[in-house]
Amino acid sequence: MKCRPRRTIPATLTALVLLAACVLVAIVAVQLIIGQSPLISYRSVTDTLRSTRWSDTITLIAGGAFALLGLLLLVTALLPGKPTVLPLTGDLDAGITRRSLRLALQNTASSVDGVSRAKLKLGRRRIVARIRTDRTNTAGLADAVRAALDRRLDQLTPLVRPGVKIQLRATRSAP
Repeated sequence: MKCRPRRTIPATLTALVLLAACVLVAIVAVQLIIGQSPLISYRSVTDTLRSTRWSDTITLIAGGAFALLGLLLLVTALLPGKPTVLPLTGDLDAGITRRSLRLALQNTASSVDGVSRAKLKLGRRRIVARIRTDRTNTAGLADAVRAALDRRLDQLTPLVRPGVKIQLRATRSAP
């Protein structure tokens, strides 16, 4: 079970651009039907397009920009994103969301004695734990947090076990 994220941002942007074009065409069509002068003249558009050459700088820049945008949308659609549900080991088809895993590990790291604040960043293959402490002597605290996170990962049993990196920062310095 690897639920992939939906491509909502590129799809929404594409839909908004197409909606704007359709609204513009509908406004011009309605204006022509009721006998008003259109917002954009059909004749001016066709005259501009007829006078434009393929070798013009503006045509080449616009063509390159549209080709790059199309390539970007294609790559976005084809490349897999980070999975939203991470599979767990076992006989059942079970998984845990990235957010739930991050919050569970963050609560575990926060519960270690001496940790005043813990923030976790969940990558594809690695967990980065940013730990703050009020202690002046931080010896062994990083190892204690790593051990607590390893125990919690053993309980959750993700199919792909991420590596753990601890970044420890003391808010007070030794006198």
